Amino acid sequence: MRNLAATATLAVAAVLSAPAAQADPTGTAAPQPQPLTAYDVHDPAIANLDPVLRSAVQNATSAAATEGVTMTVTSGWRSPEFQQQLLDEAVGTYGTYEAARRYVQTPDRSRHVAGAAVDIGGPGADQWMITNGPRFGLCQIYANEPWHFELSTDMFGGCPPLLPDAADTH
Repeated sequence: MRNLAATATLAVAAVLSAPAAQADPTGTAAPQPQPLTAYDVHDPAIANLDPVLRSAVQNATSAAATEGVTMTVTSGWRSPEFQQQLLDEAVGTYGTYEAARRYVQTPDRSRHVAGAAVDIGGPGADQWMITNGPRFGLCQIYANEPWHFELSTDMFGGCPPLLPDAADTH
């Protein structure tokens, strides 16, 4: 079962690591020759993020860079249609809707569709964010998605306990 979960996680990560323009069937994003950064505000995946989240990710990106960590955004805002496409593809990959939901949220519940979540990429970037993200209000939310971050710190700068997976809502 652990190998299935690891394979599933890698499959979703591969789909989500494609630049927004190549993966978004709505055509609302321009093709990107390189991965997006938090500063690529011309791209809807970044432009449509909640401004407070975008600013937090930009600040974290800058701080990470001073420590030699290059942070990219593998997925930011998503259209409802694209989120549904990801869910449909996940059902095909994992075999059932229930299994797919562990890795992909429905369009009406997705924090990406709401512009309130961002997936981080780059060598060591997820570990850097897990350690340092709370300084910027950014927390890992799902135990099985070390790349997924949301603004979620409490008034003391602490992150909430991890949810097991996307099937758990918050």
